[in-house]
Amino acid sequence: MTVELIEKGKWMQLPREVLIGHDVLQEIGTVCKQLDMGKKAIIVTGRKTRKIAGESVLEILSDAGYEINLVEVSSINRENIEGVKKKALEDKAEFMLGVGGGTKIDTGKIAAFELHVPFIAVPTIASHDGIASPRASIKDKDRGNSPVSIQTHAPLAVVADTGILASAPYRFTAAGCGDILANYTAVRDWQLADRIRNAEFSSYAAALSEMTANMIMEHVNEIMKKDEKSTGTVVKALVSSGVAISIAGSSAPASGSEHKFSHALDMIAEKHALHGEQCGVGTIMMTYLYGNNWQQIREVLKKIGAPTTAKELGVKDEEIVEALTHAHEINPGRYTILGDLGLTHEAAERLALATEVTG
Repeated sequence: MTVELIEKGKWMQLPREVLIGHDVLQEIGTVCKQLDMGKKAIIVTGRKTRKIAGESVLEILSDAGYEINLVEVSSINRENIEGVKKKALEDKAEFMLGVGGGTKIDTGKIAAFELHVPFIAVPTIASHDGIASPRASIKDKDRGNSPVSIQTHAPLAVVADTGILASAPYRFTAAGCGDILANYTAVRDWQLADRIRNAEFSSYAAALSEMTANMIMEHVNEIMKKDEKSTGTVVKALVSSGVAISIAGSSAPASGSEHKFSHALDMIAEKHALHGEQCGVGTIMMTYLYGNNWQQIREVLKKIGAPTTAKELGVKDEEIVEALTHAHEINPGRYTILGDLGLTHEAAERLALATEVTG
């Protein structure tokens, strides 16, 4: 669906088809037919995700009369994106599909955006809201290899088979919950930026983002069952968060100070955890800075089975502190509670200790 905001002359591009449920992967041919994108396509996937779902998508679409090839990528970087684009141009692909986790979907999303062709997301893990958002994350060599979020188009369709998603290691789903709970502090940061910096703000996108986080809070006991139904709940929340990003025209409703902390930790820590896991821990600490109920966030993450401490993340206490002191340097154009100068080393130490992330 494409909605025009007349008063601002701004367009929102949202997924037209979202399928979430048991065995919906079998409907991928029907989805492609309904969207009428052409008959030639490229599947972007990885070595493991090829076996999990990539080959099934290839077989289903081939049987449906599509000329389709598969490209494996191991990580997201400019070289792999260009490789996908080269293959797509050789095959005269009219659309692309990303089958896998975040790196596979983002690689396909960026390549499709740069080639001006439609994109379909087929997630195999429920770990982050990029499955439905118009943003993609890639490391920027010109910025010290720091991760940057870039604008793309939202997937034209999302096909999320809960059978496949529920069979993935539960750790990924728990990380997805952490990524969604981050919406609470992201919205607070966005409101702060609106008041202090007159940042463009959407009450609708903010409300949708918070409602999405509420879905996780209200379904904690269900999520703990680790079954298809609970996985479906998490996926719905991830899609909803991605839609909020589309409405806002930026990642602001789902990415604030807690994401800055996570990206800083990626650069600093010798071994870092999953994105959503780090964002969850960041949310605990940023909620504390806002004077809100950080204990509730921590308890929900504990119940879900997500990390709440440096030790559980597998990082050192001093790496947490260092990430906190450098977090404000990530995406400096986005104002958050960290301000322009960030936290002092002493303040970062106190914050991590007070929230029991370290110590």
